[in-house]
Amino acid sequence: MSYSELLNPIKSFLKCETPDEWVEEAVKSENFSMLLLDHLICELKASQSAMYLIRKYAVDKESGDALLDWLKPFERFVYKREGNWRELAAKNKLSKSIIPKSTSPYGQDLIDKMVLLIKEELHHFYQVLEMMEHYGIEYRSITPSRYAKGILQHVKTHEPDTLIDKLICGAYIEARSCERFAKLAPHVDKYLSDFYISLLRSEARHYQDYLELAQSISSVDIAEKVEYFGQVEADLIQSPDNDFKFHSGVPIGSSKTVITQP
Repeated sequence: MSYSELLNPIKSFLKCETPDEWVEEAVKSENFSMLLLDHLICELKASQSAMYLIRKYAVDKESGDALLDWLKPFERFVYKREGNWRELAAKNKLSKSIIPKSTSPYGQDLIDKMVLLIKEELHHFYQVLEMMEHYGIEYRSITPSRYAKGILQHVKTHEPDTLIDKLICGAYIEARSCERFAKLAPHVDKYLSDFYISLLRSEARHYQDYLELAQSISSVDIAEKVEYFGQVEADLIQSPDNDFKFHSGVPIGSSKTVITQP
């Protein structure tokens, strides 16, 4: 399947395309390091979000602790600057099988989908570090963007709506990431372009997994919720934003002058 075929359902799912002004800002040389740094953090955040769902809704403490141990080397690297990033690829593995607790109503499907997603996101985290090494970009701490918080603040506070809403939010975040990989690919060098296309291919399934889980948990059709969060997401993407990040909105004061990346 071509990447354009993978992208068509994603474009149909999202309520808007990434504005040209964001793409123009993204490919300026002064924003190149931020693009990769924020992408790196997004991969870790996606892993953490999926792990939170498993630990909160599906497993006992022993399995939850094993999940936490899985993520610790990656979190230590980001938050404490500890460890050699080249060793992280070998640490992307679980120490034990994760099975649902008997009291969980959500079952093995949530665990299976989220564990696979975590493995893939952590692999992509390592790949982004390889890209940073290739382009001579050192890791540094950055502030979070408004995007994920802006979507999640609309999540209901009672169950099972909280879980359903978070899964729908996850679907939109994953879909937007894929759409932006495709938007960026024609404007960067072949090395980075090939990487973005490979991510699009591997991550195109993620948003569908989130949606399928949300519908399987809900006792009613989730179409109205999906529509609601789609508009919330589109508003964030289309509104002015003075903080350039991978998922930021329309850059305030952006010019039409595009500078080639280093």
